Amino acid sequence: MNRKLDQIKLLIFDCDGVLFDSRKANFEYYNRICSLAGRPPITEEEFHFVHMHTAEESVKFLFRNFPELMDQALDIARNLSYDDFIQYMEFEPGVPDVLSEIKKKRFFTAISTNRSTTMPLLVKMFDLKKWFDLIVCALDVSKPKPHPEGVQKILDHFGVSNELAMYIGDSEVDEKVAKRAGIPLIAYKNPALNAMFHVKHFNQILNILPENR
Repeated sequence: MNRKLDQIKLLIFDCDGVLFDSRKANFEYYNRICSLAGRPPITEEEFHFVHMHTAEESVKFLFRNFPELMDQALDIARNLSYDDFIQYMEFEPGVPDVLSEIKKKRFFTAISTNRSTTMPLLVKMFDLKKWFDLIVCALDVSKPKPHPEGVQKILDHFGVSNELAMYIGDSEVDEKVAKRAGIPLIAYKNPALNAMFHVKHFNQILNILPENR
């Protein structure tokens, strides 16, 4: 283990696809918007996009070919409660146990996510604040991921340099934001990403971290 890895102080996690299996929830959420606004269900290509981007970016993408429905769709998204869709979300296997172990090791922990208005409910329902010291969502920044503003905000909050942080993500957006922020990436369930480490199961993250701090 190299010297810098021995000194890691901060772990930054993406949310969807890393902490949570949220594909079903997001699929139902965006299809509800489409149905209420009067356009056909989303395609697999469209779902791949919305799973990684903010709600506003996603709606604009989904209705790019339906300009006459755009304003209505954006208004629906702003007012549609996520309460009906939280039932479809669940932790990725091993997440609670691994996060508990990480906290015992006294790492700083943060979430950087492109979720916006849906994030506060998620934090409350899954009691995320007991595991995370800071949660930065799209509402907290002027430029969402892959712009590194959110990650830099986290680094500044803890007074930690990028060399002493690691980012755990599963998408091309995460790969880009980690690279732009100069932070090593742990790629979760995505061998196609350019990363320092690749893991197939959440508990493998513990094998990467220093034993003692």
